[in-house]
Amino acid sequence: MTTAEIPEATVADRADTQRRVVRTLVASQMLGGVGLSSGIAVGALLAEQVSGSARYAGLGGTFQVLGAALAAIPMARIMAARGRRPGLAAGYALAALGAVGLIASGVLRNFPLLLLSSLVFGGATASNSQSRYAAADLALPHRRARDLSIVVWATTVGSVLGPNLVGPSAPVAAALGLPRLVGPFVFSLLGLLLAVGVILVRLRPDPLVEARRQRLADGAGDTEPTHGSVLRGIRVVAASPVARLGLATLALGHGVMVSVMVMTPLHMAHGHADLTVIGFVISMHVLGMYALSPVTGAATDRFGGRVVAVAGAVILVTATLLAAGAPTGESLGLTAGLFLLGLGWSCTLVAGSTLLTAGVAPAERPGAQGAADVLMGLAAGGGGAVAGVIVDQVSFHALALTSLGFAVLIGLLALTARTHGRPAAPAA
Repeated sequence: MTTAEIPEATVADRADTQRRVVRTLVASQMLGGVGLSSGIAVGALLAEQVSGSARYAGLGGTFQVLGAALAAIPMARIMAARGRRPGLAAGYALAALGAVGLIASGVLRNFPLLLLSSLVFGGATASNSQSRYAAADLALPHRRARDLSIVVWATTVGSVLGPNLVGPSAPVAAALGLPRLVGPFVFSLLGLLLAVGVILVRLRPDPLVEARRQRLADGAGDTEPTHGSVLRGIRVVAASPVARLGLATLALGHGVMVSVMVMTPLHMAHGHADLTVIGFVISMHVLGMYALSPVTGAATDRFGGRVVAVAGAVILVTATLLAAGAPTGESLGLTAGLFLLGLGWSCTLVAGSTLLTAGVAPAERPGAQGAADVLMGLAAGGGGAVAGVIVDQVSFHALALTSLGFAVLIGLLALTARTHGRPAAPAA
């Protein structure tokens, strides 16, 4: 049954349901954005302070990214079996536990605890990431990228506010008798706990469960169970040219962004930039990541994911060139480069997510989407780990130029990949 054959009242009810789902996801993304980004601006600095070496400064961010990748595996299974609500809530709750551990690691000066807590804190990234797919569950195909991008955009409020809480967190930390650099994680804890509450109370009906019910009601014949296996998801993506391009765009774009972003605070601090200025630059980066995502979504719906992926690659190349030419400390060039780094990432995220979702059958999406987030996390985790070594052994400028090469690769893949064909099933 097509959309035109569905009764008008039913179409109106479904549109209203989708609006309620998107509003709830918007609220949780705002809170989760505060929780996640409050600690981003000081993460590398805290790791350097606790470990005693700049060489290990990038490991906190790396473990956080790896934690997001690992969390995506059980979350995909939970979502396939029980829906988006319990999976998203579990990720935010896990991250709240990680925030407590990060505070304790700063107090105790315990680097292994910091790494373990960073790993757990990655649950927030996993939930924020999977929320965009929840927005697409009930969306019509011609509005999928826009609905997905609205939820991505919602992170703007929390994620821009979060880094700017670095300054105000200092008196909070002092009042609680905590080291200055763990103050932002107090705000992280509060935001994450509120995000858990919003998801559990307000995300009803569950979009993934409701989408399956609607397909059955429309006589789509979709009786196959929903799959949440990440390994199966990898096979599904591998069988689809559209999904393969989506995955490559997501993983490479995320890797480029994380590699440069996690080392920027350290690069600025070595040039004696104030924490407030560092927080501002990171907030501009996060603004670029999320603020224009509705425009990116509309462009993806109109021109296609492949075109937007190429545009994202061009923007990332420009961003890394600006970062490579920026002096140590603070500069307008570095601020502009970090903003464009976020904007290029937004293009690759929205375009890649839309291509991936369109390239696989509905019953395969939780597993394929989980697999994509795992591989995104691994790409970014590897990039973050190497970033610390490059900055320590060579320079931040060398890191930016290395990242430029991967940005070029995104554009080449998008220009040469085939992007036609039906959603694929896994090989037998």
